[in-house]
Amino acid sequence: MRPDGLAREDQRGWPPERPRSTDHHPNANAALGHSVYAGSLLPVPAKLEGKVATAPPRPNAIRPASVAALAAVADVHLTRPAHADVQVTGVTLRAQHAVPGDLYAALPGAQVHGADFAATAIANGAVAVLTDEAGAARDSLKDVPVLIHPRPREVVGLLAAHVYGRPSTKIRLWGVTGTSGKTTTTYMIESVLRAAGKNTGLIGTVGTRIGTEQLGSSHTTPEAPDLQALFAVMAERGVTDVAMEVSSHALHMGRVAATEFEIGAFTNLSQDHLDFHADMEEYFQVKAQLFDGRARKEVVCVDGEWGERLVRPGTITVATTRPATWTASDVEVSATGEQTFTAHGPGGDIRIHLPLAGSFNIANALLAIACLHLEGIGAEAIAEGLQNVQVPGRMQRIDEGQAFTAVVDYSHKPAAVALALDAVRAKTDGRVIVVLGCGGDRDRAKRPLMGEAAAERAEVLIITDDNPRTEDASSIRAAMLEGALATANRGEVLEIGDRKLAIDKAVELARPGDVVVVAGKGHETGQEIAGVIQPFSDVETLTAAIREAHR
Repeated sequence: MRPDGLAREDQRGWPPERPRSTDHHPNANAALGHSVYAGSLLPVPAKLEGKVATAPPRPNAIRPASVAALAAVADVHLTRPAHADVQVTGVTLRAQHAVPGDLYAALPGAQVHGADFAATAIANGAVAVLTDEAGAARDSLKDVPVLIHPRPREVVGLLAAHVYGRPSTKIRLWGVTGTSGKTTTTYMIESVLRAAGKNTGLIGTVGTRIGTEQLGSSHTTPEAPDLQALFAVMAERGVTDVAMEVSSHALHMGRVAATEFEIGAFTNLSQDHLDFHADMEEYFQVKAQLFDGRARKEVVCVDGEWGERLVRPGTITVATTRPATWTASDVEVSATGEQTFTAHGPGGDIRIHLPLAGSFNIANALLAIACLHLEGIGAEAIAEGLQNVQVPGRMQRIDEGQAFTAVVDYSHKPAAVALALDAVRAKTDGRVIVVLGCGGDRDRAKRPLMGEAAAERAEVLIITDDNPRTEDASSIRAAMLEGALATANRGEVLEIGDRKLAIDKAVELARPGDVVVVAGKGHETGQEIAGVIQPFSDVETLTAAIREAHR
């Protein structure tokens, strides 16, 4: 049972995208409530101490919408027509985040129903409820207008967009989907847009940024009502352009419903989330929804077959291995892994200096360049923005003056692990020492594959814990060991369950010229063990281990 009113949706997808990050929104606006234009039937909410401390931000100015208008927008049935004039000024899926004037979306689940928490939402000020027939039968809903739809999740985004004034039309949205590279590509786009003088926003795995204000992130893509409210806040604060990661969960679960993208971009597809999707084909078809017309312009990396399938007339393509609209040449890689290359495209050539290692980051950069050029951003801003881009936990170097290279990377998929290790292997004559684990309650099939990918490319692989969550950590490590030990050309394989001790061991083993890669958690600041999130940072732990070794 969910204590927050967000009901479990199905067995395969539960939790429906629990975050790898443990950061939460520090909610700049929840304590202030939200005001409305003159003429509202509802007062401005007072401060809401504690219960909405982690709620997403709300815009300050909202034009109320009647429940009758909402019923018409989404073609849903409205009970109690006498209450048709009740004014709605917000939408939420979580009962404890409801504030006066909200529409509470009570979604059905496999074990519990969101309507079971409606009394809490109403007590907090919700004035109407969206649900299905089963939810509408709850006694707690007898005194409020109810919007009934057989599949309420499908329309909650549309209703939220209407309440918040269709905010995605007031900003320019740059949506990036794919298995790997979403975070890096959105950071690249945002960095260039800032160099071009734009007031930017960022939404993704690492966190949400409104201008220079950094928020946390509970999902790669927020829930539909939270996302629409966030767009409205951004527009209200003068944001012009938002670079946004679009996860497969978001597309499948309607989180980006009623969201209009200026550009949709695709990085790549490899095995991940097969605990949520039935197979790779289904995973691809969900990703492909970003290219079903909801994006005005489409840019696709065609280095792989999945990208090729998305190409249609008008699609801008990028590639590092074959002909495309945008390609790269003259790649030079420094001893530190930084890269310089020439991007070739319709606007001519652009010489790029990229402070990120790996050929895959050239592909990410080309994707960003193609998107930016398509929107009229000049070569000078593109070069400046990419030269200055910084991406937390993505091939992030830790430099404490040690005689070996130390890197933290978020790679937690087989293909991503292989790419990251191939990138560091190309720049060292020393040994590659890898610390790697797999998360619990996720795709089990990729665990031996990750062990295999790391063991094939490292002189020393230290298998450790990542976020075991509710699973037995030793069984996760055993699956990784099975794949690692089955690899004929493997290096030394160690098993150290305690992640800190594993990182300490890697530093202890490192010799001058070696590369230590701590993979899997990247930017994360917590580790979930037996359902409890404990503070843990790979960056901080690796830094401390190196400093201790230098004493």
